[in-house]
Amino acid sequence: MNTFVVCGRTFSSKSPLIIAELGTSHGAELNRAKELIHAAAESGALCVKTQIVFADEILHPNTGTVELPGGPTPLYEVFKRLEMPFEFFAECSRYAKEKGVLFLASAFGYKSAAILRALNTGFVKIASPELNWLSFLKEFNSWGLPVLLSCGVSKLRDIEAALETLCAVPVCLLHCVTAYPAPAAEYNLSLLPHLNGIFGVPVGVSDHSIESSIVPVLALSQGACVIEKHFCISRSGDGLDDPIAQSAPEFAALCRDLNSVSALSPQEIIDAAISSYGKALVSACLGDGIKRLSKSEAENYSRTNRSIHALGTIKKGMRIEANSIAVLRTEKKLRPGLPPEFFEQIIGSRASAEIPAGEGVRLEDLL
Repeated sequence: MNTFVVCGRTFSSKSPLIIAELGTSHGAELNRAKELIHAAAESGALCVKTQIVFADEILHPNTGTVELPGGPTPLYEVFKRLEMPFEFFAECSRYAKEKGVLFLASAFGYKSAAILRALNTGFVKIASPELNWLSFLKEFNSWGLPVLLSCGVSKLRDIEAALETLCAVPVCLLHCVTAYPAPAAEYNLSLLPHLNGIFGVPVGVSDHSIESSIVPVLALSQGACVIEKHFCISRSGDGLDDPIAQSAPEFAALCRDLNSVSALSPQEIIDAAISSYGKALVSACLGDGIKRLSKSEAENYSRTNRSIHALGTIKKGMRIEANSIAVLRTEKKLRPGLPPEFFEQIIGSRASAEIPAGEGVRLEDLL
């Protein structure tokens, strides 16, 4: 059976780990974070997850505005305001334990990873954009903790390389569509058993669709043992993901739906979904099981995931130094650079042309 064991508990499609993704909806306020944790626990979540962000680990200041569900957002500046110390997350973790739910967080670089390790969460989450940053994955591989690895905006070869890097730890692949919101009809959920069969690891779903239950419910029919869904107090809140997240009543309904079908056979789950959502939408959500970039995320490939960027302007003829480049997300305004695995190889190379600050470092930029 497709099972994932964390913190001494075994999760499967018959008893899935339901994660409320709080993200950065706390707005750097501890009381709001506690309100989110309490509401998620009351709604039926078994785990609450947040994000440990440091802007310089994720984006270049020249990234500019990024189109998010709430509109154009100066994401670097917002991330700077959301930077919080270890003590903030330690109190969130303590409070989650008090409320009887597991606590989890994502890290986006070595500084945030150090905080995550010190929190002793028992397992960790790696977001889709970091899947191709193999040297960063090696850090998690050394911890010996189970890993939830989101694999949105990725190709089979990317997933294979990531799993080869995370060779010493248990991994659960979380299939997702890297778009906000993600169309439920693009989820191609019949891919799940294929991922399980190809890579021999348990699978789950990180659902970015705005619909409440159809993707998670159908994911159970395909063997998902982990379900992650964005959670908020209100969709009108100012959290980055609030417009696509589930409010407490919606999340509670989702948990009830998952619990009500978890004992059914895969076909019975599909039949129940057809009764609720119609055959056309269910068929579209299940898809054909072929791994491909979905229509809504295809343009994000090489932009949402990581590449090598110039920290400051690198003049023509200057030598590339380790402190002059960084592995960052590109987003829309800047150009992508070489994949992260070329970081060490290009150190010592000279620039064949000026590389403006923030722009990706390409092969043609090097002598």
